[in-house]
Amino acid sequence: MLKGKKIVLGITGSIAAYKSCIIIRELVKRGAEVQVVITPAGKEFITPITLSALTRKPVVSEFFSQRDGTWNSHVDLGLWADAMLIAPCTASTLGKMANGVADNMLVTTYLSMKAPVFIAPAMDLDMYAHPSTQRNIMTLKEYGNRFIEPASGFLASGLEGKGRMQDPEVIVEALEDYFAEKAHDLEYGRILITAGPTYEKIDPVRFIGNYSSGKMGFALAEECARRGAKVDLVAGPVSLKVKHKNINRIDVESCQQMYDVCMERFGHADAAILCAAVADFRPECVADKKIKRGDDQLTLRLAPNRDIAAALGKLKTERQVMVGFALETDNEEQHAAEKLKKKNLDFIVLNSLKNEGTCFKSDENQIKILSADGIKEYGKKPKAEVAADIIDHLVEVMPEILPF
Repeated sequence: MLKGKKIVLGITGSIAAYKSCIIIRELVKRGAEVQVVITPAGKEFITPITLSALTRKPVVSEFFSQRDGTWNSHVDLGLWADAMLIAPCTASTLGKMANGVADNMLVTTYLSMKAPVFIAPAMDLDMYAHPSTQRNIMTLKEYGNRFIEPASGFLASGLEGKGRMQDPEVIVEALEDYFAEKAHDLEYGRILITAGPTYEKIDPVRFIGNYSSGKMGFALAEECARRGAKVDLVAGPVSLKVKHKNINRIDVESCQQMYDVCMERFGHADAAILCAAVADFRPECVADKKIKRGDDQLTLRLAPNRDIAAALGKLKTERQVMVGFALETDNEEQHAAEKLKKKNLDFIVLNSLKNEGTCFKSDENQIKILSADGIKEYGKKPKAEVAADIIDHLVEVMPEILPF
């Protein structure tokens, strides 16, 4: 379950820091990519050279690299990771995290982290039992952090307590369990997805279309299916193929055909993800024979196509979630916010042509997710990873899915 996952491992100044080598080895063995961020105190217990040899990545410790002055971006790390694990985590670091004391690279990375955070405390048992430490732990749990409970031992008073960092194998298993659970978080769900362009015929050989490759929509379909959903993928004319057996592909060409299929299937869907680049207009008249070149100018009269998102938005019930996409060239957030409200969407994924190497025909994308709760920004990633980010957000806002 950890294959291909990107893990930020935070190491603090604890005698248990040597166990981080075992954690790294186990994560790498399971196919994860590990980036270590260590506090200055942590380097007193284990050397960055050792950690770098295990991860095959430079260890991040300071805000600026001592070698060439390069700035280490905690924001980029927060966008890069699928999870952050802080092991060992001292009482001092717990206090800083709980109170936003961003005086080192590890805490600033934590405060910028978009992915789930796992914390494995390590300290004297009496320190762990102290009310101030427990208060900080409760605060961090309220923020959504996941704690890997420490192992048992005995307090100075002779009573049993906890404080010693949990065994590395147990810590790695906690991450595996999280991603395994996530792999089935759409089980029993029915998802309607549109993808690709639509072609609006001018004559038997010409059409109005756009540059959409369908890659983003197909990546979303594969991600939903991988997580257990049954997917209806309404695909415009693209050359892509589906892989997962849970995907029911329905090929269409025009906006009207896509509209008809969506209207037919939306009532059975728990969620609709409208990723297709649907043509806004179609020729008012379609010639039944190829239009020949002439000396005069050719004038095409265009009629507006049906607005699929708006039509489904009017039918949406409280148990359904709708996701839209917006590709903008100016005033991106303003236009996307207007579309969000107008079409009764739960959230909207914003693309921008200003981000080079994304959008049409590209294998990568860079998005923002806009909802009534605000804006989430993501870094540039392969579309398969962008799909995972979008579906993570979908799962957060979806009502409980009931069995078929």
